[in-house]
Amino acid sequence: MNRLHATKDFWIAALRADGPALQDALAEAGPDQPVPSGLSTAGLVENLTTELHWVREHIPRGVTDRPADPAPPQPRPAWPDALDGLRRELTGTIETLDAVDAELPAWNWAPQPKKAAFWQRRMAHEIALRRWEAESAVGRATPVETKLAADGISEALDTWLPAGRRTGPTDLHGVVHLVATDGAYDWFVRLRGAGVALLDTGTILDTDDHHPRAEASGTASELLLTLTGRRPTDALVTTGDPRLFAALQVG
Repeated sequence: MNRLHATKDFWIAALRADGPALQDALAEAGPDQPVPSGLSTAGLVENLTTELHWVREHIPRGVTDRPADPAPPQPRPAWPDALDGLRRELTGTIETLDAVDAELPAWNWAPQPKKAAFWQRRMAHEIALRRWEAESAVGRATPVETKLAADGISEALDTWLPAGRRTGPTDLHGVVHLVATDGAYDWFVRLRGAGVALLDTGTILDTDDHHPRAEASGTASELLLTLTGRRPTDALVTTGDPRLFAALQVG
């Protein structure tokens, strides 16, 4: 498995690049277009605005106790007002995440160190994926940048899966090899029913040959979008048991 060594500066730069593109696509789409995650563009704006406000409010506290869940959304505002609210929350959240040290204590929902770096990474990927969805709604989706997408794949495997946020089957055993065709990135994952282990590349060369295996390849963006349920599995080149790849999907 390739180590990306992504940093706070990398994630903040991604947020600053994808944020304006997200807003442009939403303004072009209008409120009623469907997006690949199953929401409408208005629903995407509402959910994302709520999430951004929650992150901006709670991450700078410097404590690891669980904060209150986001408040239920108020009646949906008119579309121009909704877009303005998203713009303000996005700008404020980027400024907040840029201002805090990556080591600042901060609660998160995963079996990860409770530090602000979790949210700097998480929101970079959230905005990149939402940007892709909004652009899809107007028929001009551009891929997630290769290194960012590769880090997003790693996040799905090292954060979402251990946190139990799988949407695929949890009763399969085997090994899945993911290959990004547009960069020197690949990942090996062992499935043990409900258990999942992210392996170093060399570890795969062991004596465990009695479990099925699968390989899925595509660009890093294609792999990430498929792992997060935004593209169909058959959009990738796969060999072996396709159910094994489906068992890695998160949401």
